[in-house]
Order: sequence, then structure tokens, then C-alpha cells
Amino acid sequence: MIPIIDHITNPGILKKAIDRYRQKGIILPTFSQMQNPELIPENIIDKLKNIGLWDLHPLNLFRLTWKNEPKAFGGLYGAPNFIELPKALTGVDARILVMLGKWFPTGAHKVGAAYGCLAPSIITGGFDPTYHKAVWPSTGNYCRGGAFDSYLMDVTAVAILPEEMSRERFAWLKEIGAEVIATPGCESNVKEIYDKCWEIRRTREDCMIFNQFEEFGNSCWHYEVTGHAIEEAFRIAGGKSAQFAAYISATGSAGTIAAGDYLRTRFPFIKVVASEALQCPTLLHNGFGGHRIEGIGDKHVPWIHNVRNTDVVTAIDDEDCMRLLRLFNEKEGHEYLAASGIDVELISLLDTIGISGIGNIISAIKTAKHFEFTCEDILITIATDSAQMYGSRLEELAAERGPYSLLQAARDHEKCMMGTSPAYMKELGYNDRKAIHNLKYFTWIEQQGKDVEDLRRLWNDRHIWPQIFSQPARWDELINEFNEQTGLLK
Repeated sequence: MIPIIDHITNPGILKKAIDRYRQKGIILPTFSQMQNPELIPENIIDKLKNIGLWDLHPLNLFRLTWKNEPKAFGGLYGAPNFIELPKALTGVDARILVMLGKWFPTGAHKVGAAYGCLAPSIITGGFDPTYHKAVWPSTGNYCRGGAFDSYLMDVTAVAILPEEMSRERFAWLKEIGAEVIATPGCESNVKEIYDKCWEIRRTREDCMIFNQFEEFGNSCWHYEVTGHAIEEAFRIAGGKSAQFAAYISATGSAGTIAAGDYLRTRFPFIKVVASEALQCPTLLHNGFGGHRIEGIGDKHVPWIHNVRNTDVVTAIDDEDCMRLLRLFNEKEGHEYLAASGIDVELISLLDTIGISGIGNIISAIKTAKHFEFTCEDILITIATDSAQMYGSRLEELAAERGPYSLLQAARDHEKCMMGTSPAYMKELGYNDRKAIHNLKYFTWIEQQGKDVEDLRRLWNDRHIWPQIFSQPARWDELINEFNEQTGLLK
């Protein structure tokens, strides 16, 4: 059965969690508060003025929002964090907005998605923080977000990620005290992560696995929080003549792209675009392979991806992403961009975009060119994290390719952005969508033991996705009851 989490399953375990959180001073934020921080109690806001964005303090759960003030210490809240890229950079008339995940705790929005998976289990008595360990299988940022949330929620974390991910990820996880398990391979090796999860299921009864690729709490958080933040960003940036033309997201775990399900309810004619690596074109060509766009695990279709709501698939060459990573972060790249007439303030913010965010920008440029969007059209995409997570990748590129230069910057900008073409993309018809959905069978039914009737239901039942995405309203009721029983808000 497709789980709908709407009632308390074990009152005894729930009482343990309430008692533990009362003792530890842990208050849980509602989804409404993450969507709209103005709903956060004033006494909590006052305390946040003395807490750093990355501090391991339980009140930082109230910073799982796109609306954090962009500062490292003591920031409160404002408008959603985003930047707009000019035509001089992108080469297209259409306006491209990039939502910035850098200003979440841990520097990536996955910390919110992880909360969306863990919190519902705690408030319904499904997870005992005095006994269970939370397992976070991931290709990078999700296990970091899960480890951070776990620490703040007094839970022991187990992080699983591929051994070829960046050094920064492994170092930070060890610093925070998570148990770290490295699986074979790179970004594309998701099955190896699943295999490790099955081993844990068989051998460690104290572990509960929160697999972002199948946990609907992941997509629910993005529907409720990311979707509303994107809508607000559009309202801020747009004018009377502006049209919300497209939302672009790497498929990854299919959490972030679920914001498109919310946006469809507000802007029925937008294009929802799924972006993936050309070196592993799973959706585009039923393909496979390895790639370097860290943050978008692939070789399968996530269980939680509502493929009916995806209009377009694009595939991005990872080489373009690596070249633009240098352009956006090397001194010579900044000098070239400034000489090209790009605003110095915007140039200083390009390091807020990580590798997968660069891939999303390229995908947005492809989309704008394919549909011939104009200056009245706004496309919005996501930078899950920032270049801060990829310092070692920049070092590796410098060692491999030598010092960066103005000439190389010009080549990279011209080829990888201005020269981007609408090749390697597909508009999806009904049969295309159904074919992608049916690919779930091989991972989720054959390998992961799910029920084939649920697979059919996710395609045929027109009511199931609205039912799934409506869960946060009930979770907020249970969170409020949980906090009331701890007595910490009195």
C-alpha cells in the first residue's frame, strides 16, 4: 500500500519521543512555518538572533526555509533567496531565476526534504529517537541534511553515499558524528546504495531507512515549501506582463521536481522540465553511465516522481558543468565576465551555485531556446547547493587542466552557455510519460519489493497524488499536538 501518514501508530513510542524532546528542549517546526516564517513564535525568533546558520542548535530546525536572511550568523527572515541571470550571461531573452539553496543550514535545501521524511515518523510514533538510528541513503546532500536534522532532533544518523563523492561531504559527516558508509562508484551508482540498505534491513533492527527516492515526505516538503517559495519569487520578480513559462529541476530523487506539482495548480500552462546528465540519459534514452554532476543520482526513475506532471526532459553534458564551475569561481573568470558587461554584484554571487545548479541553468537555457521564450517569459530553476561544496573539484580541475585564463573563460562562456543548443531534449507525450513511469517496475518491483498494483495506482488513480501532497496539513496538526505535549512553547 502507498503509505498515507495521518494517524498515531504507536502511542508508547510517541510518549518516549515527547519525553525525550521535553528533556532536550527540542521544538518541531510546522510545514506552514517553513513556508511562512512569519508564523514562528516571537520568542524563537529572538533566540535565533544569537545562533549561526550552521550551528548544531535545535532551534535551527526553524531555518528549514527558503526565506532565511542570507548571512552566516544571527539572520532572520525575508523574501525567498534567488538571483536573476541577465541575457549577457545566458544568451537568451527569457528571464531565468535561480533559487539559492546555499542559505539553508548545511548549505543545501536537502536539509528540509530530510525533515519532511523524519518528522512525520516521530510525531506518529513510528520512530523512537531513544532507540532507532536514522539511515540516510544518498548521493550527497540528502545524507548531509539528514545527519544535520538527526543531530538537532537527538537521533543517531547513518549516512550512505558513493565513495567518489567530494571530500567535503565525507569530512563534514564525520565531524558531525554520523556513521558514514561509502558504497562503490559515483553519482550514478544508486543501486549499490540500495544494496547496502537491504543489508542493513537484514542485520540491524535498530535502523530505520529514510530513502529519499521512495519517501513521499521528500516530495511533500518540496510541494509545500519549495513550491510556495518559487511562486513568491515569481511574484516579486515578475511584472504585469510577465508569464511563468517553465520550472526546471534535475530529477535526482524527484523531490525538488515535485514543486512543479504545486506550481501546476497555480500556473496551469507552465512547462515542468526534468534535467539529467547526458552521460547517463535515463529518462531521455533509457540510458546509463557515470557522470560528474554531483547531486542528481540516476539510472532509475524514483518511486516518488509523478511523471504525469513532467512535460520535457533535457540532458546536460557534464563537461559543460565543470567548465562553468571554473568560469563562475576562478578570478580570471570573474574578470572576463566583468569585461563582458555583467554586473559585479551578480558575479560575486555566482559561487552560490553548485554543479547541479549549473546543470539546471543550462537546462533552462535549452528550454528557453526550444520554446522560443521572450523577455516576457520567466523560467525558474534551483541551485540545490553552492560552490562551497566543491572546492576539491576546483582543485582537481586546476591540477588536471592547468591555471585558468581569460582566454579559457571566453571559450567556456561562449561554448557552454551562449552556444547551448536545444539538442538532447524531448517534449513528452502521453506514451512517453507512461514509458518513463513503467521504468519504475525494474527498480521498485523487481529489486525493492514494492507491489505492482501500487505502481499501477500511481499512474491510473487521479486522486492519489493530491492525497499524497495534502499530508502536510495533517502533519502540522500532529506537530502542534506534539509540541503542546512537550510544553516547550508555554
